[in-house]
Amino acid sequence: MSTWLRNVRLEIGETTYEDGSIQTVTDLFHIQVAKEGIQTILLATENIPVEDAIDMEGKLALPAFKEMHNHLDKTYLSLGWRACRPVKNLSERLALEAVELEELAETAEQRASAMIEMHLSNGVNHIRTHVNIDPFIKLKNLEGVKKALKAYEDYLTYEIVAFPQHGLLAHEEVPDLLRQALASGATILGGLDPAGIDKDIEKSLQLTMDIAKEYDVDVDMHLHDRGQVGFYTMDKWLDMVKEQDYMRSTAFSHAFGLSKLTPPMQKRFSKKMREHNVEIMSTIPISINSQLIPIDIMRAEGVKVALGCDGFYDSWSPYVPGDVLEKVHNFCDYTGKSDERSLRESLSLITQGVIPLNGEGVQVWPMVGDEASFVFVDASCSAEAVARLPKDRQLMQKGMLYK
Repeated sequence: MSTWLRNVRLEIGETTYEDGSIQTVTDLFHIQVAKEGIQTILLATENIPVEDAIDMEGKLALPAFKEMHNHLDKTYLSLGWRACRPVKNLSERLALEAVELEELAETAEQRASAMIEMHLSNGVNHIRTHVNIDPFIKLKNLEGVKKALKAYEDYLTYEIVAFPQHGLLAHEEVPDLLRQALASGATILGGLDPAGIDKDIEKSLQLTMDIAKEYDVDVDMHLHDRGQVGFYTMDKWLDMVKEQDYMRSTAFSHAFGLSKLTPPMQKRFSKKMREHNVEIMSTIPISINSQLIPIDIMRAEGVKVALGCDGFYDSWSPYVPGDVLEKVHNFCDYTGKSDERSLRESLSLITQGVIPLNGEGVQVWPMVGDEASFVFVDASCSAEAVARLPKDRQLMQKGMLYK
């Protein structure tokens, strides 16, 4: 069964003026969509059946967004207001979190559902969520998050990372709990600061490698360690990937150890990451005490970079509105991107590389046969959407409008 969408605005090219400025060119189209994909795209001047057609009233279609670093099990959403308790370091934060884990586990499904609904309303149709696997609540959070995701699977796809938030080595039960999680619905193996938390880089990385190969899964590591120790951790892992013939992909989340390298070193290591199938998952943190990791250099060298909101409204932070488009906006603001092309192309950070126009301003999306998944927004073009963050958004997932 198919549906016609009337008066959809699509980007079709760009105009360059004598002064060098660029303007995105759009036009209105009728699009026939179905669960199987986009079936027909016609100029809006063409006649189509009007019965049951949905008038999009000139809204701009963008590729659906991907939230690639999230913690559905941590949020306080649906529980009312709670501020955070101040701590001196990461270890103290983890200790405080451990105290409330048992209490929060009882509402894992409810809280995860609230966060999922927020993401859907913001235009997200894919979530990679990390879920605590620890000796305090074992697999309770995983069970709740799986139920929540299952309830919304008509509108989103997902990956679940089995995440040892309280360390892989500190508690002897954790490795087997991770194995149980991977056998019970988790799809990716997580990791956390082999130096700062596990206090043994080589042992922690090797055990991570052993479990990942045992279950033939990808790895996604939270790496907050800065400076040389953070860089060494990543470099050591890539050496192990090569030496031990690990064939799956790796994600370095945060990867703060890359920020203080010199640009030539950042470029060289980016090439090494690309060769070993590494993707960077960034939350675009803002801090006067630290630099942003070299996203532009990595992308120029062919490294895939994706964004996520991390946790929000939880014991770690009372902030972060949970909007991945705002993450792109902040990235462009921090790095001084203000022209049409750079704003437009930065949208690829939350679409797994899919954008309407390529680097030469030629339309490459959407095409007949593509997945019929969109975000419809009130904006003249994607550059405006990045810069001005339209709030009224409508998600379509495989031909089905969400709400």
